Amino acid sequence: MDVEFADPDLARLESDRDFNAGFGVEVVRGYRKVMRFIRAALDERDFRAMRSLKFEKLKGRRSHQHSLRINNQWRLVIEIQKAKPENAIRVVSIEDYH
Repeated sequence: MDVEFADPDLARLESDRDFNAGFGVEVVRGYRKVMRFIRAALDERDFRAMRSLKFEKLKGRRSHQHSLRINNQWRLVIEIQKAKPENAIRVVSIEDYH
């Protein structure tokens, strides 16, 4: 899938092995794993199929966003941008859900 980033630090976190953006090793490792999965996915249906990601639509003022599990505590917040021939993913943030 095509991916864009709301924050340039998130783009750098994916590709720069020496950059951690202030996150711990476990979060960085999980983030990179989820990003590899996003890039390999054909569309968002692949997110639902991978149950360990706990793909879910957010509610309220964030109802246009979704989250994917990085680990038990951290989530990757994304937006699905509808487009043809394929949708794109906008990576918004990494958030502590506890």
